Amino acid sequence: IAPIAMSEGLRFAIREGGRTVGAGVVAKITK
Repeated sequence: IAPIAMSEGLRFAIREGGRTVGAGVVAKITK
């Protein structure tokens, strides 16, 4: 798992072994 910079409203997808295992939109950043 690689850390990446994220901002609110950003769409993201989580891929594992070439297939997407999760996807969504960042709704809120919690510190």
